[in-house]
Amino acid sequence: MKPEKKSFIENPGVQSVLASLICILIGLVIGYIVLLLINPAGAGRALLSILKNFLYFPRPQVALEYFGSTLVKTAPLLMCTLSVLFAYKVGLFNIGAAGQYAVGAGLSLYFAIGFKMPWFVCLIVAMIGAGIIGGFIGFLKAYLNVNEVIAGIMLNWISLYSVNMLLTGVKESSTTYTLALRTNAPGGLLPSAGLQNLFSGNKYVTIAIPLAILTAVIVWVVMDKTALGYELKATGLNIHAAKYAGMKEKQNMILTMVISGAIAGLGAAFLYLSGIEQWSCAQTSVPAMGFNGIAAAFLGGLHPIGCIFSAFFIQHITSGGSYVDKMVYSSQISDLISAIIIYSCGFVLFFKHSMRKGIAKAKKGGSKS
Repeated sequence: MKPEKKSFIENPGVQSVLASLICILIGLVIGYIVLLLINPAGAGRALLSILKNFLYFPRPQVALEYFGSTLVKTAPLLMCTLSVLFAYKVGLFNIGAAGQYAVGAGLSLYFAIGFKMPWFVCLIVAMIGAGIIGGFIGFLKAYLNVNEVIAGIMLNWISLYSVNMLLTGVKESSTTYTLALRTNAPGGLLPSAGLQNLFSGNKYVTIAIPLAILTAVIVWVVMDKTALGYELKATGLNIHAAKYAGMKEKQNMILTMVISGAIAGLGAAFLYLSGIEQWSCAQTSVPAMGFNGIAAAFLGGLHPIGCIFSAFFIQHITSGGSYVDKMVYSSQISDLISAIIIYSCGFVLFFKHSMRKGIAKAKKGGSKS
């Protein structure tokens, strides 16, 4: 008996794309309504500015340069997305990715500026430090049954203020920001390998962009094509069954969080070692990259390759928010619109589940008739 042929809409990949598009549309509609309530005359123009982002500039050279800057910030967001996704595949919710990201930023900058270490050493240190923080959360979960969400949230703030204190030793004397890498520690800057020439000489474009994409491919291969990935996912699906099968479930939890934390820390190093931003030692909020990574992971259908596109889209609208007319709207409106679009992405799984139920109901009704 031949297996029943699935329709186009029953394809899991198609359902993921449709669910993501629905969430994006909902976010845009709600954002547009908010803009209408504030100032109806400029609502359409403001929303268009967010969606255009670097295309806001009419000159191709300038648009290409700003496109490069969007990609520079997409790389760390993609890494945070992969960090959340990796843990989620093993049944863990790494809300502590923001804190691990902060640790990666702090250690990479301190070793680059304070110790004048080369960029590859700074990357390794960022991964190790963030991985230790993630591993500690995994240890608490595995051996003390401490919820990883609670442990992650607490460590987010401990990590943030610890990094602030650490980086006061390498900050500018007249500001709260760390010393500029380009003038104080050029050896710590990531190499561009000629990539800047593709984006009108944008000096912030580095090898971080292809490395982030390569990491997504590696995560996909590890999780779907290797015995390690199978064992980790089996632990997440049913920890008791994994234990019965002889798997080291506690070690798997810790290993998962170590890898998840290391990925987030590497993402922070990708951003700050490009020289595009400096860390403020007076920072009182946890970096948003870690939290945006949660939305991007679900928007990408919890698939590493899909997350490449979802991370770019979220960074695209986040960067595009800066082009909203500040004479008409408050300076916070761009963040509000971006946040509405981003967090509507949390309904991706709900829409996928609804589609599957609807398809199953329709097929059941059709078979009865």
